[in-house]
Amino acid sequence: MNSYTENLNDFGYREREEANKLTTAMKNGLPNDFDGLGVRLAFNRDSGYVFLTNSEYQVAMVDDEGKLYSYYTTPYSGHEGCLEDLLEEYDNMHPEDKQYVDDLKKFNND
Repeated sequence: MNSYTENLNDFGYREREEANKLTTAMKNGLPNDFDGLGVRLAFNRDSGYVFLTNSEYQVAMVDDEGKLYSYYTTPYSGHEGCLEDLLEEYDNMHPEDKQYVDDLKKFNND
């Protein structure tokens, strides 16, 4: 069985509730660095995460306040999380991942 699905029939009650939170949060707009082309709901059975993705394979999730945020994966070591999560791990990252986070910081400060 594939751990990734976009088929809503594969979503359980909890996952459908998370999907509802995501679509409700979209009313306030997508994260600034999230492309709006080809947006769809997805569920990863391994992690339990329900999220938005797009044609660029970007990921957006919803926080406890109902606001969407970008969820990143660094290119070298695969550190995952929001920008704040990545900044907490920054000192232990490979230089390529540090450059990726530095670019994210520049984009998010503009």
